[in-house]
Amino acid sequence: MSAPRDDEFGFAPDYDAPVPYMQRTRDYYAAIGYTTPYRWAHYTEAPFQPLKKPLAQSRVTIITTAAPYDPTKGDQGPGAAYNGSAKFYQVYDGDTSKQHDLRISHIGYDRKHTSATDSGTWFPLPQLLKASAAGRIGEVSQRFFGAPTNRSHRVTLDTDAPELLSRCLADKVDAAVLVPNCPVCHQTTALVARHLERNGIATVIMGCAKDIIEHAAVPRFLFSDFPLGNSAGKPHDIASQAQTLELALRLLETASGPQTTMQSPLRWSEDASWKLDYNNVAQLSPEELARRRAEFDRQKEIARGNRAA
Repeated sequence: MSAPRDDEFGFAPDYDAPVPYMQRTRDYYAAIGYTTPYRWAHYTEAPFQPLKKPLAQSRVTIITTAAPYDPTKGDQGPGAAYNGSAKFYQVYDGDTSKQHDLRISHIGYDRKHTSATDSGTWFPLPQLLKASAAGRIGEVSQRFFGAPTNRSHRVTLDTDAPELLSRCLADKVDAAVLVPNCPVCHQTTALVARHLERNGIATVIMGCAKDIIEHAAVPRFLFSDFPLGNSAGKPHDIASQAQTLELALRLLETASGPQTTMQSPLRWSEDASWKLDYNNVAQLSPEELARRRAEFDRQKEIARGNRAA
């Protein structure tokens, strides 16, 4: 269709649609030499646990894929390159009554369009505490929880998800807000949400990778059409972070069944061309692909050493 006709009808560009992260990831790794395509978790049905009590009486936790800052593990600051040293491999937890410095240098967020200068975009604890103070939720659980980002489905399903469930049950959690950042993070939280729901805990995922979440069939999903790393709202925009959490809480209350997706009305920018960049092999030179392959192999060795340790 011609551009004049697009203008006449008010059509958006074809690329202004949710980024196809699964296909982008397959094409990207094939282009840098990994010919066996990754098997993304796929289900056609999802469990569903309605809230057992009104949200204003419910105890809510956060499950995040962000990592606690460790000054011994290299550059983890804003704009840091992918840092395999900062990855974690076991579930962790933190006291929600304290401040925490969580970062995302260890995962594949959108480094071109995300500054990573505001943890409020990937760790919505400040907004959840405000919701509790306002009576929107009953209370924030004593602990939040960190979910390791594993490419291994078996590790997530057999080890990490049961451990997260055990800790949630110990804290008498009624509902969990899960916040992924990278593509595999989205799969991780999808598998964890399914496990929690099968065992009586209502969940909602706040995320940016619509295809990955819906492919895995989750109970509830709030989709923000933002670059990866901004699942909880725009950086340095408290209003957008508050609105994003409110939409997630509303979805917890109102979803009538599983596989319910709500899309945030917020737009990242008027120019949607940012969606063309993330791991798009069509925009990468052979030299850049070779450089990325070498760096990926180097980071894999670092991460392998950390896992063994």
